[in-house]
Amino acid sequence: MEAGTMRRPRVWLPVVAGVGVAVALGVYGRLHDPAGTSGIGGALSLQSGKVWLATAVLLFAVVQLISALSMYGNLPSAPWITAVHRWSGRVAVLLSLPIAVHCLYALGFSSASPRALVHSVLGCVFYGAFVTKMLLISRPGDTRAWVLPLAGGLLLTAVAGLWLTSSLWFFATVGV
Repeated sequence: MEAGTMRRPRVWLPVVAGVGVAVALGVYGRLHDPAGTSGIGGALSLQSGKVWLATAVLLFAVVQLISALSMYGNLPSAPWITAVHRWSGRVAVLLSLPIAVHCLYALGFSSASPRALVHSVLGCVFYGAFVTKMLLISRPGDTRAWVLPLAGGLLLTAVAGLWLTSSLWFFATVGV
């Protein structure tokens, strides 16, 4: 490398890591023998709890969208908006973990119906995009200006799709 030239950040490394996580989750979910629903409080109450946790994740994802728009200058901002963005993201991911663990362990990667297939793919995409975004945050350079919003948009899309294929479906078929 010539003296004085700036080294370009390698965006592809975090992307490869995220794709690796998504593929690994999908492969594990497809290959392992699902345990079925657990006996904790019955299947319906477990599903109901997951549905409400997913709804909370969606609400925190909306906070993520609004705070990101504010941070990028598309909405009015405040000095605390970055902290709101960070903490709403942390809470959303933490709330998603029990859902993901149960889905992966008890149900696996399912292609039993188009809804289940889309839901399974989006679950893998969500955690892959999350890993990618977290690895990109620490990367210097101008690519962050477009890569981080892209990763965040993919996360939001995955959360919305997951909610539509789980919580909305549950509310429409079983009720609130």
